Amino acid sequence: MTSSYLWIPVTLAAAAAQTGRNATQRRLTQTIGTVGATQVRFLYGFPFALLALGLVRILFGEPIPAPQGTFLLFVLAGATAQILATALMLAAMRERSFSVVTAYMKTEPVQVALFGIVILGDVLSPGAALGIAVATLGVVLMSLKPGSELSAAGLRPTIYGIASGAFFALAAIGFRGAILALPEGSFVMRSTATLAWALGTQTALLLVWLGLFDRKALVESFKAWRPSLGAGFLGALASQFWFIGFSLTTAANVRTLALVEVLMAQAVSHRLLSQATTRREILGMVLILAGVGMLLLGQH
Repeated sequence: MTSSYLWIPVTLAAAAAQTGRNATQRRLTQTIGTVGATQVRFLYGFPFALLALGLVRILFGEPIPAPQGTFLLFVLAGATAQILATALMLAAMRERSFSVVTAYMKTEPVQVALFGIVILGDVLSPGAALGIAVATLGVVLMSLKPGSELSAAGLRPTIYGIASGAFFALAAIGFRGAILALPEGSFVMRSTATLAWALGTQTALLLVWLGLFDRKALVESFKAWRPSLGAGFLGALASQFWFIGFSLTTAANVRTLALVEVLMAQAVSHRLLSQATTRREILGMVLILAGVGMLLLGQH
């Protein structure tokens, strides 16, 4: 398989690993709280990122690329944006309008495409752009539940949702920009080095934050180190695949194809929880698949 199409299985692997990480984090939330469960993906993922970097160094025989100013700025921007996006998402949960906020958050692929064009000069074919819009519409439709219409949601959850999607989009652009800013190395080495720097930055920022404002969550996350290691490993594995995807194609392509994660979660809910699938959800799934199909056909 040529590298021009390698991003497709890489992104699918990332979505699968992230589905597993999310399930692990949900279980941790019950024992160490939402903030504590959120930060374990960084704190316990960082050692695995360093291990991956060491393995790539040995297997590929490449030197680890030296960071420079532009790279570090992109890493800091991406790392900070991802933390802010997560914080806004958690704030949305407290609004009790989560399905509506989720619908707004899932506008991320469209925002990634726009930011990618403006910040990185990424180019999208008309077919790919249409696919992004159609797939995003499908996810928004699936996220909305009867009785939770957007117009009745209120201003605050609307702002939280759109802002969270925007910061997640900026995080993706920041990480792709960092990978592209490295002057040398294969796409595997550049993506792995960027991941190590990103998780290291996020770990440092969150350790300082929790140490100052939420020491209880920090202590509980250390006590629950065994299940946290699983969440950290799956988080680092998912991020490794995301970053490889960002090194191979535009962030918009990666984040749009990643919407299949919604279909994976729906399949898990249907199989394990025996939840019925509504007509609205079926239409949303059809739109996601159609949009992803358009995106892939637009890749030449």
